[in-house]
Amino acid sequence: MARAARRSLAAVITVALALLQVASAGSWLRQFTTDGTVRTGYDASRQKVVMLNLDRSSGAAGLNSKQQFLYGEFSFEMKLIRGNSAGTVTCFYLSSGTDDWRDEIDMEFMGNSTGQPVVLNTNVWANGDGKKEHQFDLWFDPSADYHTYTIIWNPTNILFKVDNVFIRSFKRYADLAYPSSKPMTLHATLWDGSYWATEKGKVPIDWNSAPFVVSYRSFYANACVAGGACHAGRDGWMSRRLDAAEWGTVRWAERNYMRYNYCTDGWRFPNGLPAECSRK
Repeated sequence: MARAARRSLAAVITVALALLQVASAGSWLRQFTTDGTVRTGYDASRQKVVMLNLDRSSGAAGLNSKQQFLYGEFSFEMKLIRGNSAGTVTCFYLSSGTDDWRDEIDMEFMGNSTGQPVVLNTNVWANGDGKKEHQFDLWFDPSADYHTYTIIWNPTNILFKVDNVFIRSFKRYADLAYPSSKPMTLHATLWDGSYWATEKGKVPIDWNSAPFVVSYRSFYANACVAGGACHAGRDGWMSRRLDAAEWGTVRWAERNYMRYNYCTDGWRFPNGLPAECSRK
């Protein structure tokens, strides 16, 4: 084959692969129902993205999985709001419902004024018992590029990861409530949390900065579908625990970026800290 012909064929193959990547990147949206203003578009590299939009008239926006899960590994590749995001809340979470006895696993990104760090709030609810927050200042600008945020939920522990850095492990104890029996829906949402999100509600949304946009470039789930199949999955998430090096990244995040730890909040728990706080 002549060199020019080979170059032409290679170019056609490259274009075809690029089109397949663009087409497949947005296909995961079919796994969700949507609320509010949800759009699709392309990033600077022409990769398809899904965007949640929030302004005063549109209200909250969200993605809700069509399936429910009982244990699994879940990841979103996200780029958060640029500029002044104070008062906004971007959530990636699993929830069994809205009743007083719900189970829930949260990664909540609390917006902040321009130049201030975005706070990542992690929390676990079991049988309606929550108040188990660990909060971290993100050590990078989450609006400058896409980063991957992961929840691993199995019968032993719940793990939270930012890119390749584990930041928290919530351990199961036999005598304490733990999310283990209620199938949960996966959600990704963007909403007005002015009453709570930024400096405990001191800084509300500035609607002059709207629309606020969060972009999602990819989604990954390897999980047990309620009433369906369940597989060990990538990295054996069903039995996944942190090794010594991964515990090192948790300690690093706690030492350098932790903003709040419920296990040190005696004012919130005047009758004594939750039982798991005194266990290793």
